[in-house]
Amino acid sequence: MLKLYKVQKITEALYGCEECGADGPLAELTLVPLNADRSHSRRVELSESYLAKTGIEEGKTVLFGADGKLRKYVKVVGAIIVKDGRIFATQRGYGEFEGGWEFPGGKVEPGETSEEAVVREIREELATEIAVDSYFDTVEYDYETFHLSMDCYVCHVVFGKLELLEHEAAKWLGKGELNSVGWLPADVALVSELEEMLD
Repeated sequence: MLKLYKVQKITEALYGCEECGADGPLAELTLVPLNADRSHSRRVELSESYLAKTGIEEGKTVLFGADGKLRKYVKVVGAIIVKDGRIFATQRGYGEFEGGWEFPGGKVEPGETSEEAVVREIREELATEIAVDSYFDTVEYDYETFHLSMDCYVCHVVFGKLELLEHEAAKWLGKGELNSVGWLPADVALVSELEEMLD
């Protein structure tokens, strides 16, 4: 189980700028565990430039990545839409990862289950109603500035034409074609598992 924390408070470090270092002034973060005894808060110091770069702020959920760095925690879902032995892949048309290929989906909203989120996201991004057939896997991946936790579900189209409202392009990929696109790093982990599923 991931050890998640909520950023309860961010304050400036108590000493002067001679202690700042190359990345500018330091800030002290008070972290409260989310899935453990909440009385065991933790304090860490990070540069204000690192906080700005990663988007870590009060109220956000964070964790320590495999490299020991504190990262913002982002919970998302991915839809593995299957039809006639092929899987639907989309190419991002915006943002930091523009041009990369992924399984469509997005962020889980507060108070929503992962299953509800994947259905809502496909409705919003592709104007299509899907149904969840089964849970497939959860991918945990440390990007440079955040940790991604992605619950993936095998789904099928109930109705709609998978219209690209936010994506640049899309393809249906069969067995042996899954590696023909440039997957985003977190999605790469699923490709070999999916080839086995398509057998």
